[in-house]
Amino acid sequence: MECCDTKLKSHSLSSSPSPSRQSVVLSPCAACKILRRRCVEKCILAPYFPPNDPLKFTTAHRVFGASNIIKFLQELPESQRADAVSSMVYEANARLRDPVYGCTGTICQLQHQVNELQEQLAKTQAELGNMHCQQKNLMALIWMEMAQSSPISSSQQSLDTIINFQDESNLGYLWEQPLWT
Repeated sequence: MECCDTKLKSHSLSSSPSPSRQSVVLSPCAACKILRRRCVEKCILAPYFPPNDPLKFTTAHRVFGASNIIKFLQELPESQRADAVSSMVYEANARLRDPVYGCTGTICQLQHQVNELQEQLAKTQAELGNMHCQQKNLMALIWMEMAQSSPISSSQQSLDTIINFQDESNLGYLWEQPLWT
């Protein structure tokens, strides 16, 4: 028995793949594992479906089919294949969650959310504008009241301050000074 084991070991060590045959990869990609086929060195699926992530291929295979995935990847330049696989896997996951609408359903939900948020933003901006106008009017009334109750010489100074108040760059200046003197 020991003799047979030695013969098998020496036979397997001496045999090497011929240069004309495609060499076999040691660890097959997830696609070849699932399809139960031999993973060759230049397997078109190997770079995109690593052996440690079989769910990625299973999902895409369930929706698109292996032959369609291979055809699609063969038609694309190599620089675009990774993005295409990501898109296929994303679409496949969306189709499994929502068989009728897939990604379109998600896009519609997100668009609806964006529209609602834009409406809320417009309302908030309008409220902020109203509050800003009320603040300006209140400050103008306070300054006018101060101008009426103070002597004539300081009323000109108060009037200048009211005019400058309309310029938003002076808002910080007004808040630093005391209102009542």
